This record gives sequence, structure tokens and C-alpha cells, in this order.
Amino acid sequence: MIVRFNPEDHVNMVFGRKKEASDEAAPWTRVTPPRPAIDGQFRQPTDVAWDTEGNIFISDGYINSRVAKYDKHGRWVKQWGDRGNKPGEFNLPHTIAADAKGNIYVGDRSNRRIQVFDPDGKFQREITIDIPVPPGVQPWMGPMPSAEAAARQSVAPWAICITPGPTQYLYSADGYPGRIYKLSLDGKVLGVLGTTARELKEFGWIHELACLPENTLHAAELLNWRVQKLTLHPDRPASASGANR
Repeated sequence: MIVRFNPEDHVNMVFGRKKEASDEAAPWTRVTPPRPAIDGQFRQPTDVAWDTEGNIFISDGYINSRVAKYDKHGRWVKQWGDRGNKPGEFNLPHTIAADAKGNIYVGDRSNRRIQVFDPDGKFQREITIDIPVPPGVQPWMGPMPSAEAAARQSVAPWAICITPGPTQYLYSADGYPGRIYKLSLDGKVLGVLGTTARELKEFGWIHELACLPENTLHAAELLNWRVQKLTLHPDRPASASGANR
């Protein structure tokens, strides 16, 4: 389910529905191939975004592989996407954001790319990041991954956000090696910071990013049970870790 609260912490919209408790109800189970998506219902949704008109976009998610669109009043409009790796298809759409023009950016995590659509779901382009994993980066838990496994995990968009302002920027975070990437909206990498670990300025599976304003980040970490606030100083010389914060 997706629940919207107003600034007074009151629920004012609910999307989807958990299966009701009854004599014959049981939780959804995973099957292969996945059950087809149903308008107005969700199976492990992951994130929400809003365009310039107030339309609501939900990435859905771990079982379904689509984006659902509602209007600003909460009325169902449409869906797009299915499981796959072609343009407009998804393999775990895990995060979603919108720019000032209303374009929708979907972090297609297991396909290691960010796909960009217009507000009606028409595919525009995809953004990929090609930065190798530094040698010797320890995972937050578990054994060291092989070089092939590390390459599969790195740069995959676990969380994204887009800054406000006349010049907008895109931030994207991966799970391993635990970095945050700053990009222009056309996909050029402008900066990199962080690694996976437990200290301040290190990360354990960022699952949400907020970037209001441009050089202030809030990073919500699943494994470290915290939110970190980072103030970036791009005008200063880079530190040994490659970023100032």
C-alpha cells in the first residue's frame, strides 16, 4: 500500500490494498512467471514521485515491474512497463523522481540503469553510469564479491533524487560499493562520494535520497538504521576520498 499524509500527519489518500484478513485470505506468494499487474493494486511498491501537474507516479516494484500513474485527485490514469531489459521494461523499478519539465526518471535497479519517460510513459532515453569499483572495498556484510559480482552490483540505482532550481541535477546511490553519484540530467557524471561501511559519511544500503537544495543531501540507510544529512562543497578541492562533505 501507499499512504499519503498531510502536513498535520493525517492520512488523506490511500493507494492499493493489503489482502483482507478472512477465513480464506492468504498473503500473496511469489510465482514464476509473476502474476499480471492489476490496475489500482500493488505488489511490493518501492517509491513515489509527482510531476509538475501534481500527477502521482508509483514504482511497483519487487514483484510487478511497472509504473502506475494517478492524477492529483487520486484517480487511476494508466500503467506502463513489464518485466524485461528492453527500453520501457524493468527489472526491479526501485526508485522514481520527476524533473521540472515533468519527465519521469525510474531507477531500474537490476538492469543498472535509469530510464527517462515523458509524463505519459513514452520512453525518452536511458542513463547508465560507468565507474569501476575501487579495489578492496569491503561489503557491509558477507564475503568479498568476485570482480564480476561487484561489477553487477555497482552503479545500480537504489535511490535517486532531482534537485530544484533553474539548473537541475540528478543524484543516484548504489548498494555496493555504497556510493552517491551526482549527474547532469543528460547523464554526465559530475561527482562521486562515499563507500559502504558504518561510520559517518559511509553508507549501508541507501534506500531513499532527498536533495533540497542542490548541495544538501539526506540519505536514508536501511542497514545502518539512520538518515544522514550531508552538505556538499563542490567549490573546495576534493579530499582523498574524492568528495567534500
